[in-house]
Amino acid sequence: MMPEVCVIRTGSANLASVVAALRRIGASVRITTDPDVVRGAERLVLPGVGAFGAAMDRLHRDALVPAIREHVNAERPFLAICLGLQLLGPSSEEAPGVAGLGLVDTPVTRFQDGLIVPQLGWNLVEPSPGCRLLQRGHAYYANSYRMLTVPSGWQGAVSVHGAPFVAAFEKGPMLACQFHPELSGAWGKALLERWLAASADVGAVSC
Repeated sequence: MMPEVCVIRTGSANLASVVAALRRIGASVRITTDPDVVRGAERLVLPGVGAFGAAMDRLHRDALVPAIREHVNAERPFLAICLGLQLLGPSSEEAPGVAGLGLVDTPVTRFQDGLIVPQLGWNLVEPSPGCRLLQRGHAYYANSYRMLTVPSGWQGAVSVHGAPFVAAFEKGPMLACQFHPELSGAWGKALLERWLAASADVGAVSC
């Protein structure tokens, strides 16, 4: 049986690329905005490309915020991509006054002045020794904002654009990537495969 992955429709994501990448590694994909489906999801993906404030507004309008928090707080298989990673934080300089999901303790800030933003293209990902899913390699980025420190309780990786910033962080079957694994060639495909394999041993209700 193909493992099922539920992908949240945030209204600000390149869903086609994410869905295609997941299907290439053998997953059955279900796109949803239904909070009950999210609560029952065995594997959940939060993608995102666009504005922090607009994405949080969409999640609130669809009543998805409590369901996402329940899933992550239970440490069930979860993948956040690009803006999806930023939404996990408490806030972002992109949208002053807008609260994020608050699932990690690191705020999101804009790249420092003098750098080309958005950062577009390939950059080296350097994981810490404690990472299990993340491996050293080059990933594709498209971002103007980032986290500066790996959140408490997570293992992480860094890239450098002017100065080091958080490339990704992981905990058990949960993975958040500032880069786009679905656009990162064979290296990104292998990372998605490791995440999907890590979720196989976690018992949860299928969506």
